[in-house]
Amino acid sequence: MDGTTKTKSAVKFALSRAKGARVVPGRREFFQYRDLGVTDATGGKLRAQLTSARAGMNRPTGWHYHVCEAQFVYMVKGWMELEFEGQGVIRLEPGDSVLIPGGLRHNELCASDDFELIEASIPAAMDTVACEGPKG
Repeated sequence: MDGTTKTKSAVKFALSRAKGARVVPGRREFFQYRDLGVTDATGGKLRAQLTSARAGMNRPTGWHYHVCEAQFVYMVKGWMELEFEGQGVIRLEPGDSVLIPGGLRHNELCASDDFELIEASIPAAMDTVACEGPKG
């Protein structure tokens, strides 16, 4: 393809600007979620958002997993500690990323008061299910 050929795509152009950013409800009351316009542009195939600290994360989220194909997290600012089944405790710092397969149990333990991360999931709709932690 030479770059001039037009092809039909179900994906639409999306632009998200910091000024006037759309904040949406999310899973945790102590986080703020900024919609990046990807869900609408992909017809729900992909979700992308900027998640940031609203207030200090004063307690772990508890063990849970997500009903999705995968969740991708890229740490922009600050840090966050998570525990994953079979991986132990991982501290994400700026520039670190993690791909979490759907169904992998994990627990968000703590985070800095200034953290920001970019999160994407396939598909856009991603349920969260509380569960027991792994044995041992």
